[in-house]
Amino acid sequence: MDSIGKYQIVKELGSGATSTVYLAIDPFNNQQVALKLFSPEALQHTTSGKAFRKQLAIEASLAGKLSHPHIAKIHDAVLEGEMNYMVMEFVEGDTLEKYGDVDNLLDFGRIAEIIYKCCKALEYAQYQGVIHRDIKPANILINGESNIKISDFGAAMVENQQTTQVNGLGSPAYMSPEQIKEQPLTHQTDIYSLGVTMYRLLTGKVPFQAANSYSMIYQIMNIEPPPPSTYRPDLPPALDAIVMRAMHKDVTHRYQTWEQFSNELVTFISDSLPQQEEIFDTEKFDTVRSLPFFKEFNDVELWEVLRISEWHKVPKEEQVLREGETGQKIFIIADGSVRVLKQGRLLSLLHQGDCFGEMAHLFGKDSLRSTDVITKTDVKLIEIDPDVMALASANCRFQFGEAFSRILARRLALANTRLSHLLSDRAEE
Repeated sequence: MDSIGKYQIVKELGSGATSTVYLAIDPFNNQQVALKLFSPEALQHTTSGKAFRKQLAIEASLAGKLSHPHIAKIHDAVLEGEMNYMVMEFVEGDTLEKYGDVDNLLDFGRIAEIIYKCCKALEYAQYQGVIHRDIKPANILINGESNIKISDFGAAMVENQQTTQVNGLGSPAYMSPEQIKEQPLTHQTDIYSLGVTMYRLLTGKVPFQAANSYSMIYQIMNIEPPPPSTYRPDLPPALDAIVMRAMHKDVTHRYQTWEQFSNELVTFISDSLPQQEEIFDTEKFDTVRSLPFFKEFNDVELWEVLRISEWHKVPKEEQVLREGETGQKIFIIADGSVRVLKQGRLLSLLHQGDCFGEMAHLFGKDSLRSTDVITKTDVKLIEIDPDVMALASANCRFQFGEAFSRILARRLALANTRLSHLLSDRAEE
């Protein structure tokens, strides 16, 4: 098969009972995509075909609706006639399923970071009126160390959607008690399923072992699961507590919001993991979200900031910029303080959330640095190369422009105040 619709087939990536997935090329933009071709037999099956078509219609309706760096995009869908397929973002890598085996478990920090990113992606989906309803390791793609993408929204519940929802969807081992009871669902059902996913990544086991779905469902409804540390004694108590709260049978005792869940993961990474040179994405995102410079950026734009920036830990009394040198890189202080000097004289102190180096960027490539910048304390710096920033989305670039404008306006107002005080002092002499 050379093509499906307008898409040029490169190779088969895998196949299952209901579909075959191909690596394909979109000729419009020469972009690699994953094309899932659905089996005619699955769609025409007398008992399950109608439900399967509803699943596909739900997922197809999300094309263009969910745009988040940790959600696999749906580009296109054709669900009519003989040739039914869906075109998705191609993610080079594997699913988390391979890391749910006892012999292939990840370290605690990576697991916490992966689950944190899932929290943020599912929080975004919730704000778009979407509940996934089938969160499990097989539906989370991973590329590199911890770059994840949530996929397979075929079981999703979409707010205000006109079509009748398909009941009984989801994977039994990861289903929440309220999902089994077919009660009205909220985002807390995804919180439960993500808790089970975290349990599996930590231990290589699901919370309940059962020979069949009926036994599994009974246990989910009636039996308290053993803590993850039962199977992994070296597990920090903080992770035990996070997983057990996420999986609480009673929704009133489960995390009420994705933010509560993600904040406890941040606390674990900050307080329980040994200090190291690497700065986790978890810490980076939590930091930029709190800085005044980024206050107008939405979460999607903040993830883009992480993608286009480099982060550095710089010790006390280290020179960052030198007066008279060329350079356009912009620096934002994530933590700590720096001194700004002109010909050896102190001009100002800058602290967490302040920005420096932006004037050379605004004046162009040939501009010289006008001051020295030396760290006053140990600092964490966010470094942004304007050439890389130029490749960011229009919305992200706009927010940077607005942030620089606010900084310049504030500095101009401060300069005017100082000038007026100076003139007033001279008038009184």
